[in-house]
Amino acid sequence: MHNEGIKSTIHRYIAIGSVLIVLAMTMLDGTVVNVALPVLAKEFHVSDSDAVWIVTIYQLVITMLLLPVSSLGDIYSYKRNYVIGIAVFTIGSALCALSPNFKLMVGARAIQAVGAATAMAVNVALVRLIYPAKYLGRGLAVNTMVIAIASAAGPSLAGLILSVTSWHWLFLINVPFGIIAFLMAYRYLPQNPPKDHKVKFDWISGFSNLVVFGAIFYALGNFAKNGDMLTNIMLLCCGIAVGIFYIRHLHGHEQPMFPVDLLHNKLYSLSIITYTCSFIAQNIAMIALPFLFLNGYGFSELTTGLLMTPWPIATMIVSPFAARFIEKHNAGATAAFGMLIYAVGLGLLLFEPQNGVVAEWDIAWRMFLCGCGFGIFQTPNATVMISATPVSRSGAAGGFQSTTRIGGQTFGAMVVTLIFAWMSQPTDAGSLSNGAPGVHASLYIALAFAFVAGIFSLSRFKSLSRTT
Repeated sequence: MHNEGIKSTIHRYIAIGSVLIVLAMTMLDGTVVNVALPVLAKEFHVSDSDAVWIVTIYQLVITMLLLPVSSLGDIYSYKRNYVIGIAVFTIGSALCALSPNFKLMVGARAIQAVGAATAMAVNVALVRLIYPAKYLGRGLAVNTMVIAIASAAGPSLAGLILSVTSWHWLFLINVPFGIIAFLMAYRYLPQNPPKDHKVKFDWISGFSNLVVFGAIFYALGNFAKNGDMLTNIMLLCCGIAVGIFYIRHLHGHEQPMFPVDLLHNKLYSLSIITYTCSFIAQNIAMIALPFLFLNGYGFSELTTGLLMTPWPIATMIVSPFAARFIEKHNAGATAAFGMLIYAVGLGLLLFEPQNGVVAEWDIAWRMFLCGCGFGIFQTPNATVMISATPVSRSGAAGGFQSTTRIGGQTFGAMVVTLIFAWMSQPTDAGSLSNGAPGVHASLYIALAFAFVAGIFSLSRFKSLSRTT
């Protein structure tokens, strides 16, 4: 029996390893390519604005597919979803590396995104199956750590690869790790809990989901980039109209693709609002702060990059401690405290003297404080969110969590772009000249979203007290 227990533990660690490898790969591919865009634009003889499609298509396809593939996981098998996702992602990575022209690169990135979405959609569901219920927070904390490490390491890894070899290795590096993760997952990931009956996949909802998220996110992105106004309005109206039909179609469904049934759970819906607001606040700050450091304080590009690093490092350090803390303390209050710390750190960054001499250390510790607050917030909030849902709906809960995270980040990026366009004067080259007024306005909005996230998080205190 003792040997069986050790064997079971080893198998669990191997399963966790597979989940973390794929999470790291999919997160890194969302950041390393950003650094390589100038290189890829030159390689494929396209403009910088066209090259951005290499990033945009990846994010757009993931957003469109997360809920449909998470629904497939709930109905059939999280494990099957995951191994298929790893295989498609790995094949897509190889195709990216082999792409001889821009169009094939964009197509290969779309294939890669299909695999990433298929795996990402069931990540949280698999964590819930692998970890014992009382240690769920620890499992989600490890996920948060990996995301933080990938966020911190992505630009540096891309720079290292590009300095020693060709851009192809940005994608080829995924292939051996993808094969290893596939073998580990195929052998050791657990299957879904047994069900009394299965529901059928809702193809109407699947198609509606693609249209809604594709049209709306594409239109919003183009609004922020000053794209064709008429086309954007038509796409936005189409997305909203299909969205209304989509929500009405879901009423009465046992396991709706867009989880309206889960949103009836007050604890879950409050957590989703909190989660979305937190990522809007985070992404606004992460996009706006480099402009402040570069244009406002006059730091170099290298120093600016280094100053952005304490944030994800702090999140990585703090998350495991937050996970252990909420095993005995109220998670809602802990998350609210974390968001308060984040808001304090952001406020201290915001009220740095713009025209005075600012030392790098003064910025670094404030960034570290923001990361600490975000780390204290994220794990408790994710734990509450997932624990509030039935095990049979873990795929939908995790898929919707990922969708709201990406949606929050996209909305945050759009807010910064619009504010900069309104408040900053373009240079002759057509880029932002200073951005200082826009940066400060952006950070004020980030601060407001952080306070909203904290208030909604604290509102869960009584509900969580009753359930513990």
